[in-house]
Amino acid sequence: MNAQTMSLGHAQLAALEQTTEPSILDALRDIAPDLASLAIGFVYGEIYPRPGLDLRQRQLVTVAALAAMGGLEPQLKFHLAGALHAGCTPDELVELMNHLVVYAGFPAALNGVAACRAVFAKEGVAVNGGTQVPAPVSTGSRFDTGLASLREIDGEAGEHVLASLEDIAPDLGRYIIEFAFGDIYTRPGLDLVSRELVTVAALTAMGSAAPQLKVHMHGLLNVGGTQEQMVEAIIHLAAYAGFPRAINAALAAKEVMAARAQRRV
Repeated sequence: MNAQTMSLGHAQLAALEQTTEPSILDALRDIAPDLASLAIGFVYGEIYPRPGLDLRQRQLVTVAALAAMGGLEPQLKFHLAGALHAGCTPDELVELMNHLVVYAGFPAALNGVAACRAVFAKEGVAVNGGTQVPAPVSTGSRFDTGLASLREIDGEAGEHVLASLEDIAPDLGRYIIEFAFGDIYTRPGLDLVSRELVTVAALTAMGSAAPQLKVHMHGLLNVGGTQEQMVEAIIHLAAYAGFPRAINAALAAKEVMAARAQRRV
């Protein structure tokens, strides 16, 4: 890191935090000032200015990762505020938490919503109670809607997952279709590229779901996301989930791209 990256990082963080002096400097001044400098210079001076993701997308990815990992309330609240400052709407952030129910579970989503509530109040942001979607008319229509959504997003990879559950937990497969893809993915509030981007972020950060990560890397590309966005999200998450998880995700992305290239041969 040099003076230029430190200056760039300071400006980026100050803009995200909407302050003249990043709070991390004062918070760590008496215990680990070098850690503050490393965060400013590397994370905000080298990672954030990279092309591939805009600032809004970077904050969605960061919030998804922190919420999915759990136990990181101060950082989650900081980046929820940053997401608002970067142009995310309150409804988008609440919908992100709704979406994470599928991948990180209800406790993580509930904790995420509690963090949203606190940040929105502090920021003076008015919320309208989120997006309320009417319940599906029938189980049959719910299944059909979910199956169509699954095929659009995950294609063959998603159907292979369902087939693998048929002889051991067929109801789990049905819940994947009806709840995950019928109820959650069809909700308004986040477009499909954003949903798959935050899914890749959450699964990367959790570090324990490589098969599902690959499925949703395919999904991101299937719905119009790009390889550049996928790889950039992984690089970005090295700062939040650690380099080992980012390396593992990058290797998974390499396999996904190789498989897609093979299909075209």
